[in-house]
Amino acid sequence: MLSVVACKPDTPGMAAAAQAGSVLGAGGRDHADTAAVDTAARQARGGGRPAGGGAGGGRGGRPTPSITLASSDVATAKRDTIVEAVPITGDLHPIETLEIRARIEGNLDEVLVREGQHVSAGQLLARFESSEQESAQRSAEADRASAQTDLAAAQWNLDQSQELFKAGAIAERDLKVAQQTLDAAKAKLAAADARLRSTSVATRDTRVVAPANGVIEKRLAASGEHVTRGTSMFTLVRNQVLELAASVPERQANVVRVGQAVSFGAMGRTFDGRVARVSPTVDPATRAITVYVQVPNADGTLKGGTFASGRVVQRTLNNALTVPASAIHQAQETGQPYVYRIAGSMVDITPVQIGAVDERAGRVEVLSGVTEGDRVIVGNVGTLGRGMQVSILGAEDRGGRGGGFRRSGRNANGGTEGAGRGARARP
Repeated sequence: MLSVVACKPDTPGMAAAAQAGSVLGAGGRDHADTAAVDTAARQARGGGRPAGGGAGGGRGGRPTPSITLASSDVATAKRDTIVEAVPITGDLHPIETLEIRARIEGNLDEVLVREGQHVSAGQLLARFESSEQESAQRSAEADRASAQTDLAAAQWNLDQSQELFKAGAIAERDLKVAQQTLDAAKAKLAAADARLRSTSVATRDTRVVAPANGVIEKRLAASGEHVTRGTSMFTLVRNQVLELAASVPERQANVVRVGQAVSFGAMGRTFDGRVARVSPTVDPATRAITVYVQVPNADGTLKGGTFASGRVVQRTLNNALTVPASAIHQAQETGQPYVYRIAGSMVDITPVQIGAVDERAGRVEVLSGVTEGDRVIVGNVGTLGRGMQVSILGAEDRGGRGGGFRRSGRNANGGTEGAGRGARARP
């Protein structure tokens, strides 16, 4: 809560002071406000008496601008533990989604799984009508057996021909014929092996099995349906590990590294993960990099597509001197951070040096400028200037009719001044 009170000027000096007070109320910059107050003070040093209904007069009768704050507008610099981190948001997706397609054309005898069912690697999902493939495989097996027999006979014939040739019983031509017969038998066996492998694969493909552990997300085929080769039959989701892809601003790209811990919230719970990969390039459209975070999900608690928000933890600081983030302001000309510190009962503009920022807790580490126990003004309470008198509701003495707050001070003549009619007293 904010109120600014200034006296009605009775003298030219008082008018200048009131004009300085109006500068404060107009929302000017802090340093300009202070200069206006100092100028008014120099003009008012010639004298003048304070107005009877105004706040307590300063030297030469100049009224002192004042402000009344609620207790929630004031915070104390204190030691605290803060976590410096990079905020991230995004959707959680399964680390892998597998599309299971038909490798042959045929009719489905049965489909054994449904959506949402957990399956293991090698588990049978569906079965094609396989009589044709099994017949072809048995034929190939018979051909291979015949080829092996022919090969054995050709090998024996060659061995005999070699012995007879050494004894001079047969001509060299007969030996070469035996050698060629053996080569043809070997080729026939190789062809039979190839045909057997082909038919075996076709027979195997009549059984559709899970390629990995996971959950059936979609079932796109039914028992008795005729399926062509390449048709999608199932979608299998591997959700034991989920992955979050998040954009991080370019200015923070160098502080995110593989292996850093990530804490985030999803579905009303808190989860932990690790940075798995970091994009090597900056997106020219968004000026951000993509960070990939992997999250263990062995029990399947998290679901794919869940929105998650969290932060990549850079460092944790214990016993750091902190103030609320809303207490930090920045000078327009220089960018120098500062706070409005309450020194006694007056506002002081104090430059500070800040360190780590905990965005989740809303606190900022202060390296210099304030000490533990200093009171600072937080949030937007209106225009403030150095030297303004401060009173805090709940911290004043209660008095007067109706329980109003009243503070009294002494005027230039040593007398006691009270609050003006219809207004609260201000220091």
